[in-house]
Amino acid sequence: MVETSAVLGVVTIALGMVLTPGPNMIYLVSRSITQGRRAGVVSLGGVAVGFMVYLLTANLGLSVLFVAVPELYTVIKLAGALYLGYLAWNALRPGGASVFAPQDIPHDSPRKLFTMGLMTNLLNPKIAIMYLSLIPQFVDLDAGHVLLQGFLLGACQIVVAVSVNLSIVLAAGSIAVFLARRPVWLKAQRYLMGTVLGALAVSLAVDTSVPAAAG
Repeated sequence: MVETSAVLGVVTIALGMVLTPGPNMIYLVSRSITQGRRAGVVSLGGVAVGFMVYLLTANLGLSVLFVAVPELYTVIKLAGALYLGYLAWNALRPGGASVFAPQDIPHDSPRKLFTMGLMTNLLNPKIAIMYLSLIPQFVDLDAGHVLLQGFLLGACQIVVAVSVNLSIVLAAGSIAVFLARRPVWLKAQRYLMGTVLGALAVSLAVDTSVPAAAG
């Protein structure tokens, strides 16, 4: 039902976006460094629930909309390409501080950590655009079961995002020390992720295919 190429496409985009510093990474890293790994894991739980909320709301609406108006595919695809280009520029442009730089942040209760993780994700424009503009383009209308395809592809994104973020949370302290001593490595990470995102943006922009209505 879901092509291997579609899964690989979603995984690549999810990996590129989760490794590009954004609100989620900044919040999780800051909590892990200042309050410990347990605080980072609790915060990640809230972030994970936020992903599930997006997965449900985006797919339940888009599954109907895509079948009814397949012409929206091109608009959504171009919007996604533009946003990937924006993320690529932010990763490649000179300057900017590392998300692993220690910050002076007061300690919060587990409940507040979870809630803040949830709200940080729900208010994250990067995640909203990913579910509304990027993941849907890998749905094959001709294959049918649009809703199920959306859920499966969204689940792939969640697995990648949670796995990578959990690794970052557990290793945040060590990474912070490592990067503080090796700034060149930080630049290499930015350039690599920026290049990947830029290549994906170009690929989406030049793709002129338009899916036909299902059925």
